[in-house]
Amino acid sequence: MSSLNKPDYTLLKNTRYALNGFNEVFKNEPSFRLQILLFIVGMIIAWYLPISFKHHAVLSISLFIPVIAEMINSAIERTVDLVTFEYNELAKRAKDAGAALVFLSLAMLAFIWALTLFESFYL
Repeated sequence: MSSLNKPDYTLLKNTRYALNGFNEVFKNEPSFRLQILLFIVGMIIAWYLPISFKHHAVLSISLFIPVIAEMINSAIERTVDLVTFEYNELAKRAKDAGAALVFLSLAMLAFIWALTLFESFYL
């Protein structure tokens, strides 16, 4: 049974909603496009390095972290903008928290890459 507000979900519809969300953020967020570029370049580098499959996998999987964080940040920004376009201290804090999430995800990515490459080449 579905409510008036909530559509019935199926795997196909859910996939379509997800792809629509991805496309919307890609079209409207330059920072997300930059994260996708980082992802692609990182994947190319990760798979051309002379390291074990395990290390390739760790580097590759870690590249998803900033992409996911940027998507969450975009959702936070859209939700805040839905509520108000006027300056509001709580809205600023919410957006700043989203930006901090992206920053921390990039720091985590750098840390994972540094440890993985150190283990691959120096241990």
